[in-house]
Amino acid sequence: MRDPRTVVRRALITEKGTVLRELRNQYLFEVQRDANKIDIKRAIEAIFHVKVASVRTQQMLGKVRRQGRFVGKRSDWKKAIVTLKPDQKIELFEQI
Repeated sequence: MRDPRTVVRRALITEKGTVLRELRNQYLFEVQRDANKIDIKRAIEAIFHVKVASVRTQQMLGKVRRQGRFVGKRSDWKKAIVTLKPDQKIELFEQI
């Protein structure tokens, strides 16, 4: 089993994520690109000591950016939308 702190890279705090958290008890995380739903579920449960109901993932493509005549591309990354069971909360997000 992988180390949970390497599977979950960071919590995503956005306006859409705030709405999902308040209405549906869903939390957004950036995770490793090769992590599967089972790895993500185990990592969230180990780090935050909560019960996860479901996990959905999205492959996010990096945007093409340019500065003057130079063109570059941001890295691709993976987003996880984690739904917790009804009586569960992650305290990290409640402090914000």
